[in-house]
Amino acid sequence: MTVLRSVVRGTGSYLPDRVLTNDELSKMVDTSDDWIVQRSGIRQRHIAADGEFTSDLATRAARAALENAGIDAGEIDLVVLATATPDNTFPATAVTVQANLGIEQGAAFDIHAVCSGFVYAVTTADAMVRAGTARKVLVVGAETFSRILDWEDRTTCVLFGDGAGAIVIEGVEQPGNADDRGVLSSRLRSDGRHKDKLYVDGGPSTTGTVGHLRMQGREVFRHAVGMVSDVIDGALADAGAVADDIDWFVPHQANKRIIDATARKFGWPEEKVVVTVDLHGNTSAASIPLALDVAARDGRIKPGQLVMLEAMGGGLTWGAALLRW
Repeated sequence: MTVLRSVVRGTGSYLPDRVLTNDELSKMVDTSDDWIVQRSGIRQRHIAADGEFTSDLATRAARAALENAGIDAGEIDLVVLATATPDNTFPATAVTVQANLGIEQGAAFDIHAVCSGFVYAVTTADAMVRAGTARKVLVVGAETFSRILDWEDRTTCVLFGDGAGAIVIEGVEQPGNADDRGVLSSRLRSDGRHKDKLYVDGGPSTTGTVGHLRMQGREVFRHAVGMVSDVIDGALADAGAVADDIDWFVPHQANKRIIDATARKFGWPEEKVVVTVDLHGNTSAASIPLALDVAARDGRIKPGQLVMLEAMGGGLTWGAALLRW
């Protein structure tokens, strides 16, 4: 008996031209390259230009993914865009991307799970593919976090950057065994009791302003490894896999220390971990697809390999997805 799987057909990404280094930041706030690298592993990040919106970044990444997949935009019947920094309160930024790409059919919507957004988006797209609601889906993570940073708060402004990444997935009949390609399992979690650990202090219903990002860094770090380990274990179990089966670990790129600690917990050596946080900073929902695109295009991730995705973000939200490339 065959099953319908969401197979990755292509990847794409886009980073704004402007690069902001740690040394430049040290002239803006009381910080240093050593301080930032020691605590996060970040050396630089990209910043969107004036007039360059989340939809612009998302559209560029989406076009690159479609080209890589060899699929025309007219074949896409669903656009799922993960972002915490939309162009407008409404409509969804996904519909702007849909229009930019000339897609005139299907549906488009945003998912808001902050740094976990891409895992949430992949899981949602996969569910819709398996339900028969969509066949070819564009899944995008895009952020302009520079617009919600307090550039006088050295504990947060040094961590985040702007960017976008995308994948194209297609529903493909598979044999229904351990060698199937596509999304094999996923686990999503949230716990609103931790909302005040990572949030933005504004919004249409509360202050009528955009607000700035606020974070209790030590608290987020304290919860991170345990939370993501739980969903990784669940995703492995659901797919009948074990940690040693994993070829590539592609985590949310927030903090090198969190990435290293999680990899150690599962026994994944450094050469199995895709790390881009040093060059991109934390791009929230864009970080995983950006890292996927880098590793797929440089030849590290190959067809048939098992890839584990995981992330944790504001909410708190967290999740993991296991797929065979």
